[in-house]
Amino acid sequence: MLRELSIKNFAIIDDLCIRFSEGLTILSGETGAGKSVIINAVNLLLGSRAATSLIRTGADNAELEALFEIKPGSNVAETMKEYGYDSAEELLIRRVISNSDRHRIYINGRLSTIQVLNAVTENLASISGQHAHQGFLKEDQQLMVLDQFGGLIPMRAEIYKCFHELLPLIRMLCGLRETEDRQAEHIELLKFQKKEIINASITPDEDRALDQERIRLKNGEALYHAVNSSIEEIYSSEGAIVERLFEVKKNLDKASQIDPELCSRAESIADAAFHMEDLAGELRAYLNRIQMDDKHLEAVEARIDELNRLKRKYGGSIETVFSTLESIDHELSGIENISEKIIETEAKISELHKKLAKLSSQLSLKRKETAEILSEKVVEELSTLKMSQAKIQVSIQPLPAERDIDPHLKTGGMAINETGIDFATFLIATNVGEPLKPLASIVSGGELSRVVLALKAILAKAESVETSVFDEVDAGIGGSVAEVVGRKLFSLAGYHQVICITHLPQIAKFADHHFSISKQVYRGRTITRIKALNEKERVEEIARMLGGTTITQATMEHAREMLQGVK
Repeated sequence: MLRELSIKNFAIIDDLCIRFSEGLTILSGETGAGKSVIINAVNLLLGSRAATSLIRTGADNAELEALFEIKPGSNVAETMKEYGYDSAEELLIRRVISNSDRHRIYINGRLSTIQVLNAVTENLASISGQHAHQGFLKEDQQLMVLDQFGGLIPMRAEIYKCFHELLPLIRMLCGLRETEDRQAEHIELLKFQKKEIINASITPDEDRALDQERIRLKNGEALYHAVNSSIEEIYSSEGAIVERLFEVKKNLDKASQIDPELCSRAESIADAAFHMEDLAGELRAYLNRIQMDDKHLEAVEARIDELNRLKRKYGGSIETVFSTLESIDHELSGIENISEKIIETEAKISELHKKLAKLSSQLSLKRKETAEILSEKVVEELSTLKMSQAKIQVSIQPLPAERDIDPHLKTGGMAINETGIDFATFLIATNVGEPLKPLASIVSGGELSRVVLALKAILAKAESVETSVFDEVDAGIGGSVAEVVGRKLFSLAGYHQVICITHLPQIAKFADHHFSISKQVYRGRTITRIKALNEKERVEEIARMLGGTTITQATMEHAREMLQGVK
């Protein structure tokens, strides 16, 4: 239930705060005073799109805030819990609309998104204005009304779940069959690629080793001379390093006879000499491996070219070539099992299709039964709204199945979608002798308003929303019709909090709470003001609604009489 609404710098409203209560709240006032602006503000707080044009001229931001009391265990409470909000703290929604286009949304003090706001407020309140009335003309909305009235939403939700389990399986089956159709050609390509990689007999880091070998082959002569010269300096030439080291050792051996401390140094020199001999041996072995063979160089370069071709073809490196081989093996394994996957998927689809078709048929039967009851109820409600000659028929028709529709999305020649196998059309004849026509054919705004109000009244017990807002409910009506509309709104307020904007005193007189909205000029700017009316002020406001700018004593007496005769 809406407890408080605060509006700042929004359209012609500079700063406004309204506190609401249970029952029927009426908002009245002169045309252009800002009543519809208040409805626009509520719409924004429920998730409508924001625009900078709504900011009051001269202001940088518009701020809207609404405080809702939430019933424990309600749909709204559950949704809040799902998004991490505590419904026991009530629900505080705040929107800031900025000239910089950096609009912000806060829920219970936390920055949020429009998606979360829409989810949280989905069952919070309903607004019935001209736009909302037009929504009732859509067949999908009419089907929803029928299902709400019949308590069929759980069955509808089960069909929705089943349908959306079936859809991805159908897409998967199509993909599997397409793969199967091109399976032979694809397998041949994969096997060729696998054979090409395996036959290449690549080893890890082979390309790096070959690059190094090519460098050695191209520089073989220089390497030979450098190594051969090093061997001679270490071991072979006269006065080589090894020879000179042994001479040093002999000298230290003689000296160690004088000072034994030098024995260890002499041994170290000997170790160094033996190490140099070993190093010379290793260099001789390296020298023997040095090749200056042009044919071998050509073979190495040919192998490098082969590896580069495979790397370009399969990802750019030796590692990606091995990775490609692994993925080819995996894909071949999957393709070999594709027939089993098709059979398994077909079985799942068949099972879900049977379930979906059965549920849809059961729901369709219940809808047809419900349609008859709803038709009678609407006729009864319309008769209390001065449309006693109107006839209503809720027509249930099967969804036509197009030729190219998947066979698993139809049953008995009818298409199945997420709501079942039906579409609903509300047919109406407002006068005797006229044929039944779709609700969309109603020309009179007053008649459409009363049909919507009748549906609202019927759905009062079924609807989960706690607040119903009516704007332009009095469009095209007046006199005695307006009075029955007011009485109907008062009755509806027994189930929900009802907030209604009206120009008609016949409706306003039923208010449990009455607010007057007016505009004033302050410091050269138009501002909107709202005031909760006491009994005396209510008489004056009803008199204004009756008599316009000129209020006579007779008008005042008429207003008192109207209020005394209420309820």
